[in-house]
Amino acid sequence: MKNYEFENGDRMLAIGIGTWQSDREKLYNAIVEAVEYGYRHIDCAYIYENEDIVGEAVEHLIRKETVKREDLWITSKLWNAFHKKECVLPAIERSLKNLRLDYLDLYLIHWPVALKEYVKFPDKPEDFYTLEEVPLFKTWEGMEDVLIGDLTKHIGVSNFSIRKLEGLVPTARIKPEVNQVELNPYLQQPELQHYCRSNNICITAYSPLGKGNTARQNDLNLFADPVLNDIADKYRCPVSQVILKWAIQKGIVVIPKSVTPERIKENFDSLKIELTDDDMMRISTIDKNNRISYGGVFMIEGSPYTYDTIWD
Repeated sequence: MKNYEFENGDRMLAIGIGTWQSDREKLYNAIVEAVEYGYRHIDCAYIYENEDIVGEAVEHLIRKETVKREDLWITSKLWNAFHKKECVLPAIERSLKNLRLDYLDLYLIHWPVALKEYVKFPDKPEDFYTLEEVPLFKTWEGMEDVLIGDLTKHIGVSNFSIRKLEGLVPTARIKPEVNQVELNPYLQQPELQHYCRSNNICITAYSPLGKGNTARQNDLNLFADPVLNDIADKYRCPVSQVILKWAIQKGIVVIPKSVTPERIKENFDSLKIELTDDDMMRISTIDKNNRISYGGVFMIEGSPYTYDTIWD
């Protein structure tokens, strides 16, 4: 799979460049380098606080005729403080202004968590709305409205469990087309994969390489895994390419983050290798259900959100 094709025929490149926590000083050049090398998919979010830099880079690339706007797939996300139905339109308009765009290709609900208006990150119980006060289906109605209003071509969700999706799909006028979640060989989420595939929901994997080459305390380092290293040795390629191509061959879109030109190119070149059925089977055995991005920032004392209520 090089592209994921939606029901209306739109195509999203199976590998994109992520922008979460990207160094602002390096991001502009990273976007330019990525697009010039062949990337056509850029993943953004309001809360990353760098959409303005992405917008500058995209405007530059279009102006110099490296690409046309319609060649690019640009995603952004609705932050938790804008979950009220009437807040969705101003939120997407804000991202569009920052990105210097007339429309998005994809707009996602970032988390199944509702915060009070203009709370960046919560630090007290009063910063939250419960999902009874601001239900996800009402937020989704706002998402449907901006799609109908041509401000985005597709809508979806992020960090949604099967149960959260089941709460939206039966009553939605327009069903979610994408669920962006943490997914990699150490967090394979087979049940979620099956559910999304059965309901024609594309999975996009963030943190598809885990936390990178450096193992952190209590984290597991994919780059040290003996199975992945053995397969990489067989193909004489970096471990990162094996990890990314494993996901892509499973029909999952990946958005690895990097601002290093060499790494940007290395990640993209994962499209060039082909894993065997035996390779894929071996990788399926190393799942450790190791979730790193679990939403701990929303689980402060007194919060209505816990690990169990977010991930069901």
